[in-house]
Amino acid sequence: MKRALFVAAALLCAFPVRAQQDAEERFRNLPPEKQEELRQRFREMQPDERAALRENLQKLESMPEAERAAVLENYRRFQQMPPEQRQEILQRWKEFRSLPPEKRAELRRELHRVMESDPAERRQLLENMRRWERMTPEQREEMRQRFRERRQERREDREDRREEQRERREERRHERRGG
Repeated sequence: MKRALFVAAALLCAFPVRAQQDAEERFRNLPPEKQEELRQRFREMQPDERAALRENLQKLESMPEAERAAVLENYRRFQQMPPEQRQEILQRWKEFRSLPPEKRAELRRELHRVMESDPAERRQLLENMRRWERMTPEQREEMRQRFRERRQERREDREDRREEQRERREERRHERRGG
């Protein structure tokens, strides 16, 4: 919930003055108990949380208009999600942030690959991800083992083809020498 509040505050602070006035007006239109709850949450923020909020605000303000609009649209969509979905997304974000930088970079590359794939392939990839999420840990391990076996089979097939190519080259060399 705090993260959502941070994001909300960062986004609200990033709007031009008119938008800030709109935000202030929306705040004033909230019931007094909700206003007090928001004030209390702000007071409870730790200095590092406030610093993160300021940093996010600076990032948002420095974004090109189109990128900032996309961020705001994503935030709007996030806010419209049921609370359980928002919690799940925040939990996954927390898990992602706890990964080593190289693993995060790898996941970003994979996401980029999925997003740039053709729509049919993207649908298939997303369906595969949904299936994976529904699997039990045992089923996942079984799939991993199948993938490892297939990968090993492909390696062996490639090695067999290379060996056959080497043998053919050697036979041709031998024939050229008059053998």
